Amino acid sequence: MPNSISEFLQTRIDSGDFPSAVYLVAEKGEILFRDALGYAVVDPEKIEARLDTIYDVASLTKILLTGLLCAKLIESKEVKPSDPVSGFFPSTSGQHSDSLKIGDLLLHTSGLPAWEPLYLTVGDPTQVLDHILRIPPKSGAIDVLYSDLNFQLLGLLVEERFGDLNQALQAEIVDPLKLNDTSFRPLETTDRKRIAASERGNGYEKQTCIELGFLEGPQEDDTQGFFRSEVIWGDVHDGNAYFMGGAAGHAGLFSTAEEVFKIGQQFLPNCTKLLQPETCELFRTNFTEGMKEDRSFAFQLASTEGSTAGARMSPESFGHNGFTGTSLWIDPAKDRIFVLLTNRTHNRPLPFVNINSVRREFHDLAIDLLDDR
Repeated sequence: MPNSISEFLQTRIDSGDFPSAVYLVAEKGEILFRDALGYAVVDPEKIEARLDTIYDVASLTKILLTGLLCAKLIESKEVKPSDPVSGFFPSTSGQHSDSLKIGDLLLHTSGLPAWEPLYLTVGDPTQVLDHILRIPPKSGAIDVLYSDLNFQLLGLLVEERFGDLNQALQAEIVDPLKLNDTSFRPLETTDRKRIAASERGNGYEKQTCIELGFLEGPQEDDTQGFFRSEVIWGDVHDGNAYFMGGAAGHAGLFSTAEEVFKIGQQFLPNCTKLLQPETCELFRTNFTEGMKEDRSFAFQLASTEGSTAGARMSPESFGHNGFTGTSLWIDPAKDRIFVLLTNRTHNRPLPFVNINSVRREFHDLAIDLLDDR
């Protein structure tokens, strides 16, 4: 039966914010509200979204895989937040690896720039580690600067400890939780028609490269195929993750709303199967008090001014957004989980819609429904 959430999201689909949305709202481990709306694919054919549609979750990779496995490493005392990166990549000693601490990468307080098109600045994916560690961190007072580069480095750390990211995902998360639809490179095992489509080509990233001075202009030759021209459908949207083989610490993961929920449960002490309950305190604790953004271990906190948590969530709630139009927020005070998956980059001319107001309204409506039960 349609509820206020479905009705609201349908208005945003009708307005052109995104062609599809799948959401899930749960409390104390029980899924209470969920729905699938719109079309997961519009171009080159129309395919309706379903509850089990697989989405490119983009930066949710940072928490669902990289942050979760880094928490396991800290729990087992294999890694300490105060450890310098140089201790895990000895061959990089003498660059900036001594000054970069693991905890700063997790909190986005490393001072590394927010983004760089590695496919333009690095000759080969195997050179990514050395390249990032040659980038001077921002000097001056420490503050939060959200950066993909932080989690690209942490992804390489995960590989050092667990094997390549695909193996780590399978052995440490997918198999223990009995997941079926969470993977990198889903086309290797999944029918494309089950996957939500993304942008046609990489127009957004190409435009960003021009604005930041990495390209001279749109006429510059793309002889290396850095920017795709076809509809990105089943391959990762993020250009750096695509350059790194489809699996990276910051992006590349594909999943369904239900399986994002199941991984999300691992961050709650009453639900987790992969961590010790006390480890889950890391995710609700503010480690950046006095800075411009409240951050916990790999997550943003709802106490951050302007967060997408909305007005009704507990301040210690934690969450993360994904560029493709995805989000996961968790309220540990109420044992509530909110998953919203959209594909806002699909079948839309630039600029893409900023859907942060949609995310806030989604959470507020969901909490209203939960509180009225």
